[in-house]
Amino acid sequence: MKLEGKVWTFGDDIDTDAIIPARYLNTSDPKELAEYVMEDAEAGFSKKISDGDILVAGKNFGCGSSREHAPIAIKVAGLSCVIAESFARIFYRNSLNIGLPIFESKEASDDIKAGDEVEVDTDTGVITNKTTGKTYQAVPFPDFMQELIQAGGLMNYIKKNKM
Repeated sequence: MKLEGKVWTFGDDIDTDAIIPARYLNTSDPKELAEYVMEDAEAGFSKKISDGDILVAGKNFGCGSSREHAPIAIKVAGLSCVIAESFARIFYRNSLNIGLPIFESKEASDDIKAGDEVEVDTDTGVITNKTTGKTYQAVPFPDFMQELIQAGGLMNYIKKNKM
């Protein structure tokens, strides 16, 4: 599978409160959560992005509390994936559980700029900056994890593969 979109960048240590501020957690409606994605990091962010856009961040993305609302808000807002130097472990797992593709690549995180057009090959982990022509290698997910992501997350995967 290939993901392609315009890049939005954020720095290091973006915590779950910046991804989806706690004041909006009085709902569990994914569409409502998506309206406020990254609101405290960049006001009005959800209205600026287009379906398929890609979020690129620095190290320790998703640190803070273990709310699964954060990757849900990113995914439902229409962002196709997140590329970062590193992810907080609980955010990493929550992302996979809800089917949000995430890729670790220090080189891509350091080099890709806001507004660049990027393509990510989820099968190989190759990230191509179509604006500059540079490529980067992220560690690809094993086949079973790709199936989980393509199913839309753990619960959908389990439903699909019930015996």
